[in-house]
Amino acid sequence: MKRSHKKNGGMKLISEINLTPLMDLTFILLITFIITFPLIEQGVLINLPKMSSAPIKDDVTKTVSVDSSGNIHYGNKIVTSSELLSYLEQEFAMEPSLTVLIRGDETVSYGEIIKALKVVHSAGITSLSLVTQEDN
Repeated sequence: MKRSHKKNGGMKLISEINLTPLMDLTFILLITFIITFPLIEQGVLINLPKMSSAPIKDDVTKTVSVDSSGNIHYGNKIVTSSELLSYLEQEFAMEPSLTVLIRGDETVSYGEIIKALKVVHSAGITSLSLVTQEDN
């Protein structure tokens, strides 16, 4: 938009907001969230075993992951078995319909997954699922 000259030689101010930088910022934020949201959701990098299965209902779930080193993760935090038990007991007390999703790396020993299952069972939670990767 051109600026017009006033009679006294001054320039007229443009009182419109330029929306182009705001739209650029909006698209950058949108792209950032699209890229980072799946990483936040999964948290721990685990190579899940491949298998076809029914989808999991997404009511009230918490995720327990066992990485390739045998470390137990609750969310994104590495925890001991006793800490996990404490967290799960608190969650189960607040939400009796809690379902725990067990994610285990395909290279971890079966015994490490069983340890995590024992902790979940000790917390009184009977609704759990083993998460796998879809088989192509």
